[in-house]
Amino acid sequence: METNVNPLAVILVYFDSKGDRLLYRYPYQTLGQTEVANDEQRKSRKRNPYAVANTDDLLQTPTHLGAAKSQGQLQGFADEVLSALFAVKPQLCNQKFELKLNDVRFVSHPTLIPHKEQRSGPMAKQQMLINIVFALHAQASYSIVKCYHELSKRLGLALKFEEQRSGYLTEQTAQMARTHDEQQQQPLERTLELIAERCSLAQALRSIFHDLCTTGLLSTSLNHNLTLCFCLPAKAHQLHKKGSMVDPETIDRCLRALKPYHGMLLLVDFAELLDCVPPTGARMLWQLVDVYDPLISLQSMSSNADLSIEHVYKLVSHLVYWAKATIIYPLCETNVYVIAPDAPLHTKSHLVEKFSARFAGMSLFEVISDFSLPTSIGHLTTPLQQPARQGILAQMVIWMLQHHLLMQLHTYVQFMPSEDEFGDSASCSNHLRDAISDEEGDQEPDADELHGSMLSMSSHPLPVPAVLVGGHRREVSEDHSSLASDNIAVQPSSSHKSNFSITASMSTDNCDSLDSMEDEQKLKELLQVFSDADRAAIRRIPASANVDDLSLLVKLYQMGYFKSEHHLEEIMYFENLRRSQLLQLLDKFRDVLIIYETEDPAIASMYNTK
Repeated sequence: METNVNPLAVILVYFDSKGDRLLYRYPYQTLGQTEVANDEQRKSRKRNPYAVANTDDLLQTPTHLGAAKSQGQLQGFADEVLSALFAVKPQLCNQKFELKLNDVRFVSHPTLIPHKEQRSGPMAKQQMLINIVFALHAQASYSIVKCYHELSKRLGLALKFEEQRSGYLTEQTAQMARTHDEQQQQPLERTLELIAERCSLAQALRSIFHDLCTTGLLSTSLNHNLTLCFCLPAKAHQLHKKGSMVDPETIDRCLRALKPYHGMLLLVDFAELLDCVPPTGARMLWQLVDVYDPLISLQSMSSNADLSIEHVYKLVSHLVYWAKATIIYPLCETNVYVIAPDAPLHTKSHLVEKFSARFAGMSLFEVISDFSLPTSIGHLTTPLQQPARQGILAQMVIWMLQHHLLMQLHTYVQFMPSEDEFGDSASCSNHLRDAISDEEGDQEPDADELHGSMLSMSSHPLPVPAVLVGGHRREVSEDHSSLASDNIAVQPSSSHKSNFSITASMSTDNCDSLDSMEDEQKLKELLQVFSDADRAAIRRIPASANVDDLSLLVKLYQMGYFKSEHHLEEIMYFENLRRSQLLQLLDKFRDVLIIYETEDPAIASMYNTK
């Protein structure tokens, strides 16, 4: 739930040799007075005279902590109780501290910090404990609790650095304690407000609480020197897609699948990008932003920005984590898009007016209706269209992708020969052979008679006509060798050219036969990678007789591209293939290759509504 992401309160607890003390908390809710008011309200209620008090369960003692939270604020805990709980022993410092009381979960990272003036003195071993605690809903997920612990840890390290540099923490805690002593007779809310006016650390904690509840993005300056940047992904990504609960583990899975052929799509203006990076990393970010283009890949951006691909990966991952950008495939005419199933396209959607303001005279419903079925950008453009019209269409597609109204579909391939078809083909072949054998059996006597007559005819010499050779009459029934020699002698005018052509044709036939034998042997070797059933299915495809086509098929099969895990764009990039070449191969072997379109699971998992 969205409400489980927001903190209930932020608490600052301090402990040194003088004892523990809760110096500051926000919001300014008087926890003890709230408890007393609730007790008085319960007592003032009219009691039912017929009610029976249940005193059997002695272990279930009544407690006032049942309503520990109310309207998103922490209630029911006195400052003295919280101070005693969070002033932990040194053995529990510098590690995660988590405590659950009723329906509230407290998360922090207690930090031991040496005093600046005592770091080199004889009392250098004396340290002060600072514990910045976040009160959360008990139902908060593990990822949210982990993020708040990380924030508490970063705050502790930042304060430790500033204390060692300028004694900032000692000064701030002394000012807070002095204000508490001065305002003992005043209401606690007034004391906390005065602390926020006097102490910059209290102002920073108040700003952090508001940022976590509104955007989930914070960039806070401590002591006007150190900038602390932090992102709560579960909250930040809801700014672009309401209701989406994106945890860091999901983002990590998406970023681990990042490839050079992917592209980047910014979700905010350029001016908002600097909020998510410290000043030291701004230069490299601007190098990437200067060459940013949703039409090119990350590898092209890396070359244009003169950055290594590893640096580009880190910058893009940082922007994606901070909900400043998302991962796409570079925009091109072959990209297939369809309306996202959870797109907010109701008539009251604020995106309708926002789209009309961005593209004057255009209707969001009219434009997005073209993507009711999976459609490529190329199908929506014609060669007769003006380039300006095509550019506007690309800008509208980018706008709809930024607002998660469209999702891209990729084509995946699965090697799946159909056993039923093979069985039917085999049975048809068996029936055909049985039918032929039956016909031969019916005509067997006629065949024997014909065979006998042929034998009888071959046993008697046939009348041979006489031919005239050299003016003499000669029977052709003489020896075959003499006839062959006479035939050669009969044609004394045959040229050497004709003899050469006969010899050349014979040699060509021999070469063709040798090549065909080599090809056949190579085809058999290529088919060895398949099982017997798969080999039989492939052999029935005419394209399997082509060595080049079969070699490419076997290569992609061995690389594992036909297991529905790699889309066409990934195959094209890693195997250096053209789209037309890959589509022709899929068409030739369509009897054993099944293709289907779906979204990239690594990217789509980021914005699945939970």
